[in-house]
Amino acid sequence: MTTTSVTIIGAGLGGLTLARVLHVHGIPATVYEAESSPTARSQGGMLDIHEHNGQPALRAAGLYEEFLGIIHEGAEASRILDQDGEVLLDVPDDGTGRRPEVPRGALRQILLDSLPAGTVRWGHKSTGVRALGDGRHEVTFADGTTTTTGLLVGADGAWSRVRPLLSGAKPEYVGTVFVETYLLDSDERHPASARLVGDGAMFALSPGKGIAVHREPGGVLHTYVQLVRPKEWIAGIDFADAGAARSRVAAEFPGWNPALTALITDGETAPVLRPLHTLPADHRWDRVPGATLVGDAAHLMPPSGEGANLAMYDGAELGKAIAAHPDDLEAALTAYEEALFPRSAAEAIDAAHVLDACLGDGAPHSLVSFFTDHDLTD
Repeated sequence: MTTTSVTIIGAGLGGLTLARVLHVHGIPATVYEAESSPTARSQGGMLDIHEHNGQPALRAAGLYEEFLGIIHEGAEASRILDQDGEVLLDVPDDGTGRRPEVPRGALRQILLDSLPAGTVRWGHKSTGVRALGDGRHEVTFADGTTTTTGLLVGADGAWSRVRPLLSGAKPEYVGTVFVETYLLDSDERHPASARLVGDGAMFALSPGKGIAVHREPGGVLHTYVQLVRPKEWIAGIDFADAGAARSRVAAEFPGWNPALTALITDGETAPVLRPLHTLPADHRWDRVPGATLVGDAAHLMPPSGEGANLAMYDGAELGKAIAAHPDDLEAALTAYEEALFPRSAAEAIDAAHVLDACLGDGAPHSLVSFFTDHDLTD
């Protein structure tokens, strides 16, 4: 067993999966998280957990049975519409479990509950990291405290504080923004919109704009409005005025089916702005002793349904590599990164293709073709 301390920055799915796989192998780790508690904010919507990466990660963590218990039955259904609300493709949930949907918050809680008490140190926002030599690093937190470690893992997302130790790459805006909002108790209060969405995911698209929705437990419709717009357009909207922001965003969809635009105008939560940023598709770094990255910190890419899966898979693969080389952490990190780089590069290219299928000149028919070409219609 390695006697080197493992320090993980970030208690998202990737960092927690890593901590859990290490725990399974008897290797202690400490996770530092900026949020004050597990309930400090909403953990987002539904995740489809894939049989080739997310599910193997959960098996490696010994949590597959717990995962099965939080699946939202029927939510694997997918539907593609045009702007008039005409259904172009309707794929039911066939019950095979290739991409079952689960609430992100429930999945995160399973991981948290599987770790020894005190593993996660809440309220520790990292503000800087510096190398001390011999593979050791010091992390400074916002409250002025520090910790030193012989193995530092950045699982701290798009704006990682650990990444600059390894790479000079910075996230860049891709020219597309998502605006997030919700309808609650939709079957009773918003029946027309609920019928269009169906039982799972719905994508209503045209070139340069779209409305994507996930049905969540309890009749919640979680909407992501998608727009190809410059930074100047974003800056021109006051999102502090929720009503005005909803109206301004809805104005980008003239002539669309009213049950679709109601997903915006009738939103029951303040709209949340989410500009999309990416790292280079071929992002990699030279081996830096005592440090590495997982998840978005390593390979930020457009949303394609793979982000959470990749983060968990990264965490599981890194944990297994450390367990396989307990007396040679550099060998473990080398093995992990040699597999990580080509895997994440391929996924980043695929993610760009998904974004183009959704919002490019061929939308919505290009997304229908994508589903067909990738065997997602069975």
